[in-house]
Amino acid sequence: MEKWKVYMEIYQMKQQGFKIRRIARKLGISRTTVYKYLEESPEEMSEWMASTRSRKRKLDQYELLIHTWLSEHPDLSGAQVHDWLKERYPDLSVGESTVRSYVKELREKYDIRKVVLPRSYEAIPELPMGKQVQIDFGQSKQKTVDGKTKKIFVICFVLSHSRYKYAEWLDRPFTTRDVIRAHEHAFEYFGGIPEEMVYDQDALIVVSENGGDLILTEEFQRYHRQRRFQLYVCRKADPESKGKVENSVKFIKQNFAKNRVFRNIDQWNEQCWFWLERTGNGKVHNTIKKKPADVFSIEKKHLKPITKKIIISPIDSSIARVVRKDNTILYESNRYSVPLGTYDKHNSVYVIVTDDQIFTRILIYPNYYSTFYSNFLYS
Repeated sequence: MEKWKVYMEIYQMKQQGFKIRRIARKLGISRTTVYKYLEESPEEMSEWMASTRSRKRKLDQYELLIHTWLSEHPDLSGAQVHDWLKERYPDLSVGESTVRSYVKELREKYDIRKVVLPRSYEAIPELPMGKQVQIDFGQSKQKTVDGKTKKIFVICFVLSHSRYKYAEWLDRPFTTRDVIRAHEHAFEYFGGIPEEMVYDQDALIVVSENGGDLILTEEFQRYHRQRRFQLYVCRKADPESKGKVENSVKFIKQNFAKNRVFRNIDQWNEQCWFWLERTGNGKVHNTIKKKPADVFSIEKKHLKPITKKIIISPIDSSIARVVRKDNTILYESNRYSVPLGTYDKHNSVYVIVTDDQIFTRILIYPNYYSTFYSNFLYS
């Protein structure tokens, strides 16, 4: 009935002699809409309204689900609804503009007002392919399955030319070792290494700046010497230097993380990587007007190849050991058991020694960890 009401107001105002510009301004609609409505007679408009009421649309079967989402999360955007539908129904073929229009109709139908947040835009010169990756951190508070709130942390890598992204989450604050390990995962994800890394002055990477010379943390300095990439450190929240990654962190938090329920960090990361493939890198970027995945397919050829793989052990005090075929390890001439099935040529095992017992942490290729108690067998 809303469209019919608008049509009748336009029709009556035109009959009273109002100009098109005045009608559009008074009703808060575009002049194109006014012209479109005036092309139809009241009879034709009535017939068209009747046909739309009887026509079944593709999204009607999801109305209850979308209504539930909007009721629980009034700030949900049409783009996020589109992504959630694609996540739950991969075979559903529907355009984002169609979902946005449908969400708008449901908001009007059920009187669900949207919380509007201001949006920042970037204006940064383009760089050559393979030249630069920008890195930044973020954090988010998520509802858990038991109704509590959990703070989680993310590191994001964005290739400046293609806007191709990689993200990794932790359920605790990052350490320098975590940052280094995330670099290796990002390079593996990209299939190569860019020439230059751009950071802000984060304490995990930079100790201080002395007369323009950067003093890196000891651990990151050691890693920097191994990888030999160019390093540029800018001020925090500096959109001119690393606006691409700041916008990407915001995009990840607003489109992926917002209103999503946190269960555990492994599932959360898995969902995020699927989201990157589906939306983060698979959706047309507003600035370059292309999908980052499509541009990356060309930029990937310009990255430096990974000639040597660097495995970062989980903690500093761990000691690498080889797992035997009988699922045991040797430590100081003693034999310790590990869970059946641990033996695998791709697995790296690290021994953690405490005062009264020995633990083993296993790195399962490429990036999953588990820790367990190792039983002493014999000397």
